[in-house]
Amino acid sequence: MVSEYLKKNTAEFHDAAEKLFSSEKIFNRTFTLEDYKKIIHNNYLMLLHAEDKIFSSLEENFSDKLQLADRKKLSLIEKDLESLSLHNKAVSHTLEFDNENEALGAMYVIEGSTLGGNVIAKQLSKTEGFDQVTFNFFGCYQENTGPMWKSFKEVLDTEVKEEHYNEVLSGAKKLYTFLLNVN
Repeated sequence: MVSEYLKKNTAEFHDAAEKLFSSEKIFNRTFTLEDYKKIIHNNYLMLLHAEDKIFSSLEENFSDKLQLADRKKLSLIEKDLESLSLHNKAVSHTLEFDNENEALGAMYVIEGSTLGGNVIAKQLSKTEGFDQVTFNFFGCYQENTGPMWKSFKEVLDTEVKEEHYNEVLSGAKKLYTFLLNVN
């Protein structure tokens, strides 16, 4: 299944993102508002440069299957950006997806960040200094986070043929690389 292939072959990128964003501090409750601003800012830039490209690549074939209208997150993270008084910063490189399979791989990264973000939001809501923070992006699916992730993986595993796994992986790696090099 392509979802397992992606999980295995992007593990080093996932680990690098956790390190970059000091994820271990989230669970030992030493994560600061500045740490949170960094993670929101990087995710904002990722969505700003990727979301429309992904959705325009997928719209025709996957609109209903993936409930694309319910998966748009840019406007949500913009609310977080505003509430944290953060401003957009230009990035030094562009992001392009060569085909629908690469777009699906990039979407895997975004949906995965939403899954992890739900855990982050729950944990930080119990952390001192985060009582005024609204988790629009990380809490976007609320109690539907698990089902949204599961339905995304099911569509991915059903629709992507094995001969296209490397293209899907390429899209995931492109987005991870972008996210990790935004600073």
